Amino acid sequence: MDFQLIKNNLSSSPAFVLDAEEIIKTLKVLNTLRHRCGCKVLYSIKTLPLSTVLEIAKPFVDGFSVSSLFEARLADEILAGQGGIHLTTPGIRPDEWDEMARLLTHISFNSITQYQRFASATQAQTSIGLRVNPKLSFVNDDRFDPCRQYSKLGVDIDRLWQSSCLDQVKGLHFHNVFAATDFAPLIKTLEKLRSYFGKNLSQLDWLNLGGGYLFNQIKGHRPFIDLVNRLKNDFNLEVYIEPGKAIVGSAGHIVTTVIDSFVSDGKTVAILDTSVNHNPEVFEYQLQPELHEHDPKGRNAVILAGCTCLAGDVFGEYRFSKPLAVGEKLVFKNVGAYSLIKANRFNGYNLPDIYMFRDQQLKKLKHYPYQDYRRQWLAD
Repeated sequence: MDFQLIKNNLSSSPAFVLDAEEIIKTLKVLNTLRHRCGCKVLYSIKTLPLSTVLEIAKPFVDGFSVSSLFEARLADEILAGQGGIHLTTPGIRPDEWDEMARLLTHISFNSITQYQRFASATQAQTSIGLRVNPKLSFVNDDRFDPCRQYSKLGVDIDRLWQSSCLDQVKGLHFHNVFAATDFAPLIKTLEKLRSYFGKNLSQLDWLNLGGGYLFNQIKGHRPFIDLVNRLKNDFNLEVYIEPGKAIVGSAGHIVTTVIDSFVSDGKTVAILDTSVNHNPEVFEYQLQPELHEHDPKGRNAVILAGCTCLAGDVFGEYRFSKPLAVGEKLVFKNVGAYSLIKANRFNGYNLPDIYMFRDQQLKKLKHYPYQDYRRQWLAD
């Protein structure tokens, strides 16, 4: 993406800019995997449910992965019967179940109690599975680890092994990594699954390997292809993957403008017209997002801070080859995943406008007017 072209042609700031070519590039990688090993690909729409992204992904995927009624509704609207809708969530609400069940092609119940409560009310055409917690952790940060101690995500593999549930369901689902850049965790997890269930896996129709693998950043896909082929040959299973961040993470960028600059305790602070509330994982996990203009050897150190009253609304300290000027535009790169979907209007600052960059053209897709803010906070 030509960031200078973007900055020169934006009509508003802050802006969330999606690179359509980058999304399609990753989708083509996944599509190649589909053809080479026969796996089925679902886009996990919790990452970024923007309808434009869903429409771009639709021809390359076998459906969408969802976690709630609203996501299922949106998936159904976009797919219009041309793909599967797979649900896994710890939060099934009884008052929503009848409507949600009608939309689903597959469901992986999060617990045995969920399965016992809702399975009998599931539509006949819906393939029922269970999410299993393989009790294998590959993530050092508990906030990201689905297999952390006292995990709420999935049926403990030992409990599942001791129960008769595997004889009653059509599939299994697991997800125990975050932003993985090799397939070693997947290989170890499937080895454990085989050691527990062995030939009983052939009783199933499908196995969902979950998300968390950055396929576009993994150079060699041969281990994955071989693994899927073995699963299909040994157990006659349909194999699903549900990437999210892999598809949009490196395709979304926030463009912001410097609106003030001053010295505080001997360091320069630049106030931006965006905030960590437009990319909440910066604050939640104390991440420092990648900045396009950062020069590690630059002599000008600047703390980039957001425009809200939150003291911790700070992106971090960056270096520049020349002093930053008020009015200058900057780009936080590779923030396409879990940013806009978590963004909020703290202090009444609006959400960024959304643009799509495609064929060297910049098109504004969405602006949030004051009426959106008013509707949210004005009592009925």
